[in-house]
Amino acid sequence: MQPSDYSMQSAVDLGARKAALDREAKRQAEESSGNANPYAIDITEENFQQEVLERSMNVPVVLAVLQARSEQSGQVEKALDRLAVEAGGQWAVAKVDVQASPQIAQAMRVQSVPTVAMVIGGQVVPGPGGPATYDQLREWLVQVFDGLRQQGILPEEYTGLGEPQEPAEEEQEGGQPQSAADAEAQEALERGDFDAAEAVYSRAVEADPNDEEAKLKLAHIRLVGRVRMLDANERRQTAAENPQDVQAQIDVADIDMYGGKIEDAFDRLISTVRRTAEDDRDRARQHLLSLFEVLPPGDPRVAKARRSLTSALF
Repeated sequence: MQPSDYSMQSAVDLGARKAALDREAKRQAEESSGNANPYAIDITEENFQQEVLERSMNVPVVLAVLQARSEQSGQVEKALDRLAVEAGGQWAVAKVDVQASPQIAQAMRVQSVPTVAMVIGGQVVPGPGGPATYDQLREWLVQVFDGLRQQGILPEEYTGLGEPQEPAEEEQEGGQPQSAADAEAQEALERGDFDAAEAVYSRAVEADPNDEEAKLKLAHIRLVGRVRMLDANERRQTAAENPQDVQAQIDVADIDMYGGKIEDAFDRLISTVRRTAEDDRDRARQHLLSLFEVLPPGDPRVAKARRSLTSALF
């Protein structure tokens, strides 16, 4: 079993950001409810090089080309998530939404969706296309890892798989069932209706202002809803050329927050507070406070930013 060469070549163009961000919103909702696969990465043309090809130089990457709201894709995705969690991070799952990033599917010459492949050392080992069960995917992984060990590509002690475990249920012993609000919001996100998902958690917060979990989910939904329609390159250029443009600074802070550059987002708005006055200053301050709500209470990055904000104000 020999890996095949693979290159993105000219296929790396900006794709449909909306579908990618819809998927990100779904992932954030899963994280908030404790159901996310910590070894999964959502892939676009922008991060394919780093998160798939470069990452595969150090750890195997299972690349899954999926389609939103497809029952077959959902089956494959859940099975891979379960296998990855059982393996304890011995390999990563790179998920490509074919609607968000059609160029990747074209470059891979994907014939059917869902389809799965193994990427290791920058090369691809083709996998099953079409619907596949947990058992079928596990058997494929066994064959791939055996072949790679025999070729000396993986060390002899590498297992790649963990002990099979029962799939998680919505309600487990000692756990919490999925709330009606979470179920309703999840359905809204899966059909790309951010307004409906936001309304669900807005009602939950109105009903119980002390519901920290609902506040956190509401902040996540609002952040992704703001970012999903932005042109990141244009916003960054505008912010760099016009430091006094508060909206540009806010937009870039949102983009950084969405991308996990939390300290960068906070620092940008604190700097904006320092160099602006009156309404502009208050606008930057208020938006910074809204970004604090994206992180759980007690996050040390929020405490640090609050101290810096106080210094900037006084």
